Amino acid sequence: MSDNSKNFSQNFHGSVNNAVGNVEGNFNVNQPKNNLSEAAAAEIQQLLNQLSQTYPTTTTTEKMEVATTAIQHIENNSNLRQRVLNALKTGGIQALGQMLNHPASTFVIAALEDWQKSQNQTS
Repeated sequence: MSDNSKNFSQNFHGSVNNAVGNVEGNFNVNQPKNNLSEAAAAEIQQLLNQLSQTYPTTTTTEKMEVATTAIQHIENNSNLRQRVLNALKTGGIQALGQMLNHPASTFVIAALEDWQKSQNQTS
């Protein structure tokens, strides 16, 4: 028996009507959103890991100090600040928070959420 299946690629840059066929494969919808959030989360994660080498994170106060230092670093680095703001706009605070794995991450996320609100009020 012969294989009558056909593989082809379609690019839709406008309205599509009456498209017929099997849809198979991997689909990355909103890929830029994920990339922005993932990149910002990776940078914040790296920053938190670096700060943990200098500052302890055993107590709540120590975690808050690490978070404060991380936020200050983000605020003082205009490129990083813009990347984080873009990630917050596209992916949201929840998405960013789910990607961080650090004892101080909840404090950083709370600070970023407050920071985002204040940025939106001044814009």
